[in-house]
Amino acid sequence: YSEMNFCFDISSFKNLFPNKWSAIIFVSYMALFINQGLLVTATKTKDNRYTYSTIAAVFFTECTKLCIAISIYLKDEKWTKLMSEVLASKRVLILYFVPAFLYCVYNNLAFVNLQSYDPTTYYLLLQFRVVVTAVIYQILFNRKLSKWQWISLILLTFGCIVKNIGQMNSADVDKKSLVSFGLLLILFQVFCSCFAGVYNEYLLKDNEVHIMIQNIFMYIASMICNFFAFLSFNFSQLNDALSYNALQQLFQPIIIAVIVNNALCGIVTSLFLKDLNSILKTFASALEIVFTAVFCWILFKIPIDLYTVIAIAIVTYATFLYSQNPVVNRPKDIGYQKDEELNQVLINNSRKARVTEV
Repeated sequence: YSEMNFCFDISSFKNLFPNKWSAIIFVSYMALFINQGLLVTATKTKDNRYTYSTIAAVFFTECTKLCIAISIYLKDEKWTKLMSEVLASKRVLILYFVPAFLYCVYNNLAFVNLQSYDPTTYYLLLQFRVVVTAVIYQILFNRKLSKWQWISLILLTFGCIVKNIGQMNSADVDKKSLVSFGLLLILFQVFCSCFAGVYNEYLLKDNEVHIMIQNIFMYIASMICNFFAFLSFNFSQLNDALSYNALQQLFQPIIIAVIVNNALCGIVTSLFLKDLNSILKTFASALEIVFTAVFCWILFKIPIDLYTVIAIAIVTYATFLYSQNPVVNRPKDIGYQKDEELNQVLINNSRKARVTEV
């Protein structure tokens, strides 16, 4: 049993955070996504509507991501090097249209679902992504989940149900829409996130292409996808959607904050998938729920009822349990075929660290 808790020993955190930069990535990832939920909630009116085009906001977010990625690359390299790498790796651009399309759907559904759910409920229901990711891994990669993995996933699902029941008991909730259409949108958003995340992580861990070049490809593909999404939803009102008054709505300070924060979320996520692992990502998801609930109570007076407290406790424990034996997506050059083999390596590293400290 003591070996199962190796990742929570102080010395074992050296395996989780290889350097200070990886710890900064972890904290930044968690903080930015918590902040995104709070910012989007702050842009809603009293009747839970947005006064600006959310599709346009997502499109300009991708433009901001592209500018940031290019700026980071040019900090160390020249324009000629950038253009040569882009031309040499143009085949990769085609591959990035798959996650770009799915992330386009995911980002736009985030606005829709945050209009239907408070941030705590939204992030809690998003924890279904752990279950969906596990199923995708088991089917696509022929990986059989262990007993403890399934126990943690069942607990996680139960925690989501507890929170959902709590909201259904509220007097002002449309129970029919909550159970059917609203929940269906959340599940579809979760699927887009999981499939795109797995595919994107696979591409990012290919060391042949610079990470910022990959990000540039990703954001170019995303801009194209979001542009067509914008046309699809606003074609009949294209002139109004692109009018000065419509675009002026995006230049409110709070909307600019949403766009910039969301852009930083994308950059940090790519660094997270490149340098860290699913153990830390699971921790980040659990901490998002806890801190989002607290901040929403402080900032928006959204009450933390008993259902929320119980659900947070269950989800946090399920995440804790899952993190001890997670489904791990390793880089191509690592030859471990089973999660147990990787865990044993980490256990041995932890033992060596203890011996060194003594």
